[in-house]
Amino acid sequence: MDYLKYFVPVLMQLATLAGLLAGGHWVWVGIATFPLLALVDSILPADYSPRQIKSRALSLIPVWICTILGPTLYLALAWIVLNGQLDGAQTIGALLSVAWLSVLPVIPATHELYHQRGAISRFAGRYAQVCYLDCTRDIGHVVTHHIHVATVKDSDTAPRGMSLYGFAPRSVLETTLDCQRTESDALQKRGYGRWSIRHRLWKAILAQLVFQSLIYSIGGWEANLVSLGAMIVARFWIETFNYFQHYGQVRAVGTPIERRHVWNHLRPLSRIMTFEITNHADHHLNSYAPYYALVPDRMAIPMPSVFVCFLAALVPPLWFNSIIKPALERWDRDFASPEEQKLAMAQNERAGWPNWLESRGNAQKAAPNHA
Repeated sequence: MDYLKYFVPVLMQLATLAGLLAGGHWVWVGIATFPLLALVDSILPADYSPRQIKSRALSLIPVWICTILGPTLYLALAWIVLNGQLDGAQTIGALLSVAWLSVLPVIPATHELYHQRGAISRFAGRYAQVCYLDCTRDIGHVVTHHIHVATVKDSDTAPRGMSLYGFAPRSVLETTLDCQRTESDALQKRGYGRWSIRHRLWKAILAQLVFQSLIYSIGGWEANLVSLGAMIVARFWIETFNYFQHYGQVRAVGTPIERRHVWNHLRPLSRIMTFEITNHADHHLNSYAPYYALVPDRMAIPMPSVFVCFLAALVPPLWFNSIIKPALERWDRDFASPEEQKLAMAQNERAGWPNWLESRGNAQKAAPNHA
C-alpha cells in the first residue's frame, strides 16, 4: 500500500492533463485541487508512520512519472492555447493549473532526483526545472541551503517578522544570485574562469530556450507568453515551501544541524503529495536518504497541513498569531540552545515581537513561593 500512496500526485497530474485537453471550464481542474487538498489534509490526523518500502527502483517510478509529466503539461497548455478557443478566464485557469502543478508535484519530484547519486537522475532533476525557469536551483539548494540552513547565511530561511509577500521576491533574487556565485566559485577553484562556458547558467539558458522553442512550435507566441506566465507564477510559488519549512528558525553559524532546526508538516497528504519533503528533519541530516526512508520526528512541534499554512500566510496576521508565533515560542523555550535563544530574541526585537523568554523569567520571579 505504501508504494501506491505516491501515485496520488501522478493521478492529480493526469486529471489536470485531461482537463487541459478537454478545454473549456475543465482547464480549472488543476488549480481546483489546491483548496481540495487543503480541506482534506486539514481534517486528517497527523501521520507518524514510517514507510514499509524496500525497493528503491519501484519507489522511483512515481517520481519519474511526475518529473516527465511536468514538462508534458506545458506542451498540452501550448496545444490548448492554439486549438482550444479559450476565453480570458479559461486561459487564466489553464495558466494557474499548470503553474500549481509545476509546484506540486514537480518540485518534490525533481528535488528527489537531483539529490540522487546517479548522473541520469541528477540530469533529469536539474533540467525538468525548466517548468519554473530555474535549472540551476539545485546548486544553491544542495551546496548552500543544506550547509547554512537556519542561519543568517541561508536565503531560504525567512527571518521573524517577514511576510510571505516580502519573502518570495527576496528569495527568488537571492537564491538565483547565490546559485550563480556558488557555481562561479567552484569553477574558479578548478582553474577556470568564473563565467567559463562550463558554467551551469549557460546550460540552463540553453535548456530553457530549447523548451520554449518546442512550446512555440506547438502553439506560437501566444502559447509562449501563457507558458512563461505559468512559469513565473510557479517560480514565486515555489519559495513558499521554504517559507513554511524554515520560518524563523535560528542556528549559530558553524554549529551542527539537528532535527530540531526545521519544521515538519506531517499530515497525510502533506507527506504524500510532496514525496516526503514536509517530513523534513531526517532529510537535513542525510540528504542522500530516499524519500521513503525518512522517519517522522515524533518529538517535533506539530505543525498544520502545509496547504493550510500557505492559505494562512496570505493573511500575515493570521499566520503570525495563530500558527508561527506559538510554534516559535515553544521552540525557543524547549528546543533552542542558550546561544540560539539569544539569536532568537534578537530577531524578535527586530521584528517588534515580544521577548517571551524574558516574560517567562519575570513571571517566575513574581510567582509567590508556596513552599
